[in-house]
Amino acid sequence: MRTDEKLDQMEERPTDRARPPQMTRTRQWLFGGTLAVYAAIVVGVLTTSWLVTFDWQVMFFRPYKQWPEIHAFLDYFVVLGQRGPTAVAVAAWLGWRCWRQRNLHPLLVLGASLLLLNITVGAAKLGMSRLGPHYATTVGSNEMWLGGDIFPSGHTANAVVTWGVLAYLATTSLRRRTLSVIAALGALGVGMTTVYLGTHWVSDVLLGWAAGLLVLLAMPWLEPGVTWVEDRLMGIILRLWLRLRPDSLRGPLPVGPLAPGVSRQRIAPDGEVLVRETIAAGTGGRSTTRPPDGWPHHPSRPYTIRSERTPVTPAGSRRPPHADRVPRTTPLSPTSGRGRNASG
Repeated sequence: MRTDEKLDQMEERPTDRARPPQMTRTRQWLFGGTLAVYAAIVVGVLTTSWLVTFDWQVMFFRPYKQWPEIHAFLDYFVVLGQRGPTAVAVAAWLGWRCWRQRNLHPLLVLGASLLLLNITVGAAKLGMSRLGPHYATTVGSNEMWLGGDIFPSGHTANAVVTWGVLAYLATTSLRRRTLSVIAALGALGVGMTTVYLGTHWVSDVLLGWAAGLLVLLAMPWLEPGVTWVEDRLMGIILRLWLRLRPDSLRGPLPVGPLAPGVSRQRIAPDGEVLVRETIAAGTGGRSTTRPPDGWPHHPSRPYTIRSERTPVTPAGSRRPPHADRVPRTTPLSPTSGRGRNASG
């Protein structure tokens, strides 16, 4: 097997990158239903409905005083909803997946989801400015527009999105279902922990669950932008890699799209360029340049074009085994020649 054929096989290795979920009709219905629940919670708090009354009842119950033995554990458990530690942990795992798959898709999906979460949840927090239970001023009021920033719950929404991204990027249906259940239970636990500690109203947690789920359901709409950014970054990384480490192309080529105008070379172990492929700018087609003259340089075994090789005799033919040999002729002696002439 030639070196370039071996590199072709190595380059075509399948990766564990799964096709991202599509925005199906079911997903659209879920998005619309979650958006309706989100709006209903906001309206219920703004109108000081029974939801606000329930908030005050839970606050007066003071769960942290009812079960003080679990307080220390929940102080650490609630960290699963903090944006900094969870983002670092998930980014480390997805970074390893990026290295394994030779693409940036997992990290870019995480970045896009967190960016969308910060924009939507941050805007809602600043827009409604609700005070938390520890800073409430009037019993029975909704505590809106008083300079707070707890509606919706950022811990809860972050837990839904950060751990839900792992399920979103799962490569099989079984993994996706398993991680979805784990992420849902984790987000449920984080939300209830904030209510137990008295840092959020119940309605804050309900809106945080809805806000995080909306971000996850909207991720397929962001996939074209994520792919566009990934293509550009992979082209930049490949150009830098070719400039800094030209000898690195002796192994398998990096998997991923090439930017227009970037050349792809394959180098044999002895340093000889075997194949050079160039991505045509503005077209998406791939043009291959002609190998150097005399390639490969093996004087003892010259390279022969496949079409110029001697055809092999098919099995079962009646061609004699020595048909290609030239029959040996015996030169005539002068005597034998004159004898034939004389006899003739």
